[in-house]
Amino acid sequence: MFRKATFILLIAGLMIVTFGCNGYQKILKSSNNELKYETAIDYYEKGNFNRALQFFDILRAVHRGTPKGELLTYYTANCYFQMKDYNIASYYYKQYTQLYPRGEHVKKAAFTSAYCNYLDSPRSSLDQTSTFTALKELQNYIDMYPNDDKVEEATRLMDELRDKLEIKDYDIAKLYYYMDSYQAAITSFENILEDYPDTDYQEDILYYITKAYYKYAEKSIYTKQKDRYEKTVEAYNNLMQLYPESKYLKEVENISDNARKNL
Repeated sequence: MFRKATFILLIAGLMIVTFGCNGYQKILKSSNNELKYETAIDYYEKGNFNRALQFFDILRAVHRGTPKGELLTYYTANCYFQMKDYNIASYYYKQYTQLYPRGEHVKKAAFTSAYCNYLDSPRSSLDQTSTFTALKELQNYIDMYPNDDKVEEATRLMDELRDKLEIKDYDIAKLYYYMDSYQAAITSFENILEDYPDTDYQEDILYYITKAYYKYAEKSIYTKQKDRYEKTVEAYNNLMQLYPESKYLKEVENISDNARKNL
């Protein structure tokens, strides 16, 4: 008896699924756009974003420039966001702000587009295109809505993204140093100090600059050595003045002394 009841329930379940799939395909292929719209919204509200998107993709062109078209574009972006496809979600949020600049959700769409790029930003060692895009969009959002309650969050997100770029620049500068590309390392380290005046790496950077200038001088032709040994001493003095208790001082003091002797 139990097996028979289980079998009946299984058959009933398969029939429901089959009927549901057939009904879904029938509506999708029909010419009844109103029924498609109602079905799409129903799927969206129930969290079935894949199916909702298939209807949205058909209906957006049909209702473009109308209140329904506005909602469909916004919901399309939301679907991709919920599915964690942030690159495409950002595209549709931007499209919404362009097609419906006075739309009900334009402010939220502008912020979420930038937030998608923030979420899509990879670790510092990888390509940072999404990071730069997010920074640009977040700044645009702040400029457009300076009094909005999301400005504080946008500013925080920008700080996080800048920190990531700073780490990437620092790692690149160190890579130049360890590849014995001392001129490139020095330029990169000095750019970090200029671009990020409050950097937490300042002490380490001054240490690397001191050593890089000294090694660069050693490898230079005679006529170039004087200037580079002087830069070595200057970098050491900067480190000593800013970080008198630095863990690097003992090491770079010897470097500075040798540079002075060579002068």
